[in-house]
Amino acid sequence: MTNTAEPDREALEEACVAIGLDPRGAQPIRIAENQIWRLTAGVVVRMTPPGRRTSAEREIRIARWLTDHGIPAVVPLDVQQPLEHRGRTVTFWEQAPPHSPGTISDVALTLKELHALPLPGFDIGHLDPFVRIPERLAAAGTLADDDRRWLLDLQRDLSERWAAGLPDGLPLRAIHGDAWPGNIVRVGNGRLLMDLERFSVGPPEWDLVSTAVRTKTTGATSPGEYEEFCAVYGHDVTTWAGYETLAATRELRMTTYAALHAAGHPAWREQAQFRVDCLRGRHGPRPWHWTGIV
Repeated sequence: MTNTAEPDREALEEACVAIGLDPRGAQPIRIAENQIWRLTAGVVVRMTPPGRRTSAEREIRIARWLTDHGIPAVVPLDVQQPLEHRGRTVTFWEQAPPHSPGTISDVALTLKELHALPLPGFDIGHLDPFVRIPERLAAAGTLADDDRRWLLDLQRDLSERWAAGLPDGLPLRAIHGDAWPGNIVRVGNGRLLMDLERFSVGPPEWDLVSTAVRTKTTGATSPGEYEEFCAVYGHDVTTWAGYETLAATRELRMTTYAALHAAGHPAWREQAQFRVDCLRGRHGPRPWHWTGIV
């Protein structure tokens, strides 16, 4: 895996022309592991690294399943997709209306509704909380060898815990996989679910851990907001015996994401190293007040 955070306009242009869209004036929304572009026609183009066609096909089907079950989600464009251009998998989506990050209640209520649904009648895969972590670390050129080895050891330890089985908890459900206010957004008086790449069958606690980590690790959510989250959802994941394993896994994912992209973004290097240092016990107890990587 390489650092893919370089704008790939050639792949974007070829894919747009292939389905009759005009790529002129396209503006990047986010250039990171996945690239997201906005066209002047009110279309959002999502481009992923190589090898993710099956995942893209699943995302499109999931988006339609969510809408059919009353959960507003991003809408795939009614065209033949996904496409493959210059090694990237490309999908096209209707541009979401003006929106802002969801509130704590928005996240909790959306997850409560999602986790109450029956499992889809098609394969959505099973949660792999360690997907692409080794590849991220291999491509994280700013990491010292000792830090990389330590993170790989942590990943192996957590993987063994995961493989051994988590303590009894909530029943397996369809989960979002990356549930935070940037992916569960507010649209007018409603909510919209975005970024379905990590959608799968898994423990609902994985979705809930994201907000708990934002409180106890990064400091992005206040203790009062977390109490509100638990009250709306009806469960506090931090009281579960498996919390530490999933929280540590989420922290590792956040750290390796930052380390991967620090290789191509000097402005992110300090934050990436700070996260590593926190995990290695060099900055005292949580919360560590991590700054967002966008």
